[in-house]
Amino acid sequence: QVQLVESGGGLVQAGDSLRLSCVASGRTFSIGTMGWFRQAPGKERDFISAIRWSGGMTYYADSVKGRFTISKDNAKNTVYLQTNSLKPEDTAVYYCAAKMGAFRYNYYSDSTYDYWGQGTQVTVDS
Repeated sequence: QVQLVESGGGLVQAGDSLRLSCVASGRTFSIGTMGWFRQAPGKERDFISAIRWSGGMTYYADSVKGRFTISKDNAKNTVYLQTNSLKPEDTAVYYCAAKMGAFRYNYYSDSTYDYWGQGTQVTVDS
């Protein structure tokens, strides 16, 4: 079992930045990939970014490329999502997720992931 706890969300103005954190606990030695997704009201959950736990290769959705940066601190079992130049359309609940075992190239699919956090709300006011 792996437990994930997100933090760092909030209410900001357009153009502002937030750094989201996700702390993993439990069987973290088995984590292969960490991902960030978001879900806006009335919409499906969308992929934002992923990072390989070993090696650190990163992947981004086109909608956030150049504005968001994923990173990790293995010693702290924490993955971060730095969100810059926020827009009102970035408003959503942001979730982190963990995939156990080997990396899979369908990292953008939420069905790939085994564990999910409870989410943190990001609201961007225009």
